[in-house]
Amino acid sequence: MKRIGFLSRLNQERRLELVEPSEAVTQAYQDKSESYLGSAKILLRSDHLEESVSMAYYSMYHLLLALLFRTGIKCENHSASIILLKELFGIDITAILSAKKERIDKQYYVDFQITREETQDVIPLAEEFSAELTDVISRLNTKKIGEYREKLKKLLSS
Repeated sequence: MKRIGFLSRLNQERRLELVEPSEAVTQAYQDKSESYLGSAKILLRSDHLEESVSMAYYSMYHLLLALLFRTGIKCENHSASIILLKELFGIDITAILSAKKERIDKQYYVDFQITREETQDVIPLAEEFSAELTDVISRLNTKKIGEYREKLKKLLSS
């Protein structure tokens, strides 16, 4: 119930709302996701480990935004977007939560030791996540989009 209250508050603030589904915005976020994943790999090869982790997470997050915009959902909050991924689409959020935690740890804190192995683990997570969400986006049709939008309306009115 706490999650629903959080989503409802964001909806009242207009930070989570239904908009027109947009294939153009979807494609823009998919392109951004692909670019960020490529950057994560380049940064890893250049031993910029913190930055690589950050880019890997953002590649996942941008693909999540692509899915949301394809269904006509605008969400301006990382945590809420991840909640919607699970609640609306029934997708396992373990990978993106793990990548988000790693990004926050590496980006905001200095009392850690980052290893190449940890960083290398994030990239395959991002690739698998990307493949799964790209497949979901490619299978969307008007009927499914309508069902997801109705599911969100019900979730927000609970």
